[in-house]
Amino acid sequence: MQQIINFVIRNKTFLLFLLLFVISLGLTIQSHSYHKSKFINSANFLTGGIYEGASGISNYFDLDDQNEILVEENNRLRSQIFNSNDSVAMETPFVDSLSYAGRYKIQTAKIINNNYASTKNYLTINKGERDSIKEDLGVITSKGIVGIIDNTSNGYARVLSILNTKSRINAQLKSSNHIGSLKWDGNSGSTTVQLTDISKFAPVKIGDTIITGGQSTIFPKGIHIGTIDLFDLDISGDTYTIQVKLFNDMTNLSHVYVIENLDSQEIKLLENPIDE
Repeated sequence: MQQIINFVIRNKTFLLFLLLFVISLGLTIQSHSYHKSKFINSANFLTGGIYEGASGISNYFDLDDQNEILVEENNRLRSQIFNSNDSVAMETPFVDSLSYAGRYKIQTAKIINNNYASTKNYLTINKGERDSIKEDLGVITSKGIVGIIDNTSNGYARVLSILNTKSRINAQLKSSNHIGSLKWDGNSGSTTVQLTDISKFAPVKIGDTIITGGQSTIFPKGIHIGTIDLFDLDISGDTYTIQVKLFNDMTNLSHVYVIENLDSQEIKLLENPIDE
């Protein structure tokens, strides 16, 4: 302890300079959007590299399980190619990628960091701007949705998880066209999210499937989310709040798909004309 105190005394001038430099750097980054953006991108690059290294070690001990998942998915994709009938494909809780060919670009990515224990959860994937990944692209697995990309660097991207209280996703009952908003209350663990604003006249039943509603440019309609676990009327008595049990195990994710709507810019321009 005495040596530490002596070191501080001998180098007090340098340490004071270093402290003031860090404070001034932090104030500069916070007060200028350009510097803040550059700092976030640099931080993403650094933390992305660390996460990828740690993920590689972890995945080494999980190879058998991941190989089984990939074999299952390859078999499913072959089955869809040989039997490309939408009505049959949508009877299973998987993504029918053939239905979205042409309008949507789909590419694979790997999760290298996954947070699910707080109320503001994010994931990191090993694809970024150099792979044409950008903000507001949807992220899914073969079982259902994962989240939406909200920040990118050159080689990595951050995903706003559906297990984040800031997340809002358009969703509907598969058995009808009743639309609601999918969110997470932060208190339901990693297996359950909430679907709100569903009309009291909707045919809601426990066990029914919830899918994406397709009323945004992020997710196509029909991607599976989960099943109805519980439901009750809000205080107003006009709408349901539905507890949705997710198809995805959000604590055990590895390979994902990133979806880009190739028509998103055209749709946004049509809905929000520049001359208005």
